[in-house]
Amino acid sequence: MSTSSHRRSLAALLAATLFSLGVCVADAAEDAVVIPPPAIDEASSSGTETAIFAGGCFWGVQGVFQHVKGVESAVSGYAGGDAKTAQYETVSTGSTGHAESVQVTFDPKQVSYGKLLQIFFSVAHNPTQLNFQGPDQGTQYRSAVFVADPEQRKVAESYISQLDNAHVFPQPIVTKVSEATGFYPAEAYHQDFLTLNPTYPYIVYNDLPKIENLKSLFPADYRGKPVLVLKAKG
Repeated sequence: MSTSSHRRSLAALLAATLFSLGVCVADAAEDAVVIPPPAIDEASSSGTETAIFAGGCFWGVQGVFQHVKGVESAVSGYAGGDAKTAQYETVSTGSTGHAESVQVTFDPKQVSYGKLLQIFFSVAHNPTQLNFQGPDQGTQYRSAVFVADPEQRKVAESYISQLDNAHVFPQPIVTKVSEATGFYPAEAYHQDFLTLNPTYPYIVYNDLPKIENLKSLFPADYRGKPVLVLKAKG
């Protein structure tokens, strides 16, 4: 087990133990934030589109998007660095330039890119935390949007400005918008981790609340049965 995953497990176990004793722990899942939809969005088009989001541990981010209607797949992986360093143990050192990311393939006629951004910023993670999310520390856990084309960049940058100008978060958004230069799927044991490990302490404490927040804040976009990576491959 890498230092990063070991620290993640220890933090989760401690949090779950304290939670069972009725102690409030600051590293619990962030509360969802109600935010307006983007004023500028992509026009609906035929076919499928891909988007890449990074917001801390990819287990929870993947789990959220797997429960969104119109999403055809959500794959955990690495973005921002080179192919030769796209392995979990190496990425966990925080020295590769990679961020734990999720590549979302979606039908823009069912869910827009702007809607995915709204879910990302309000439910999937806290966009005001610089190079960490909850118990996870390091640049590999940074908040980032990797855009596929100029239109995605325009929508993402406009939305960040919109949210900052509206002061919907107590601190400025630190999410960095960058060009998608490559996405590298994570190891099989990371795929569908939330669904396959619903009693794992880290998932219980940090990620399952995100699914409930998605269901509560976006009932029209929520689907109970997630679209899974391993099932699709099988």
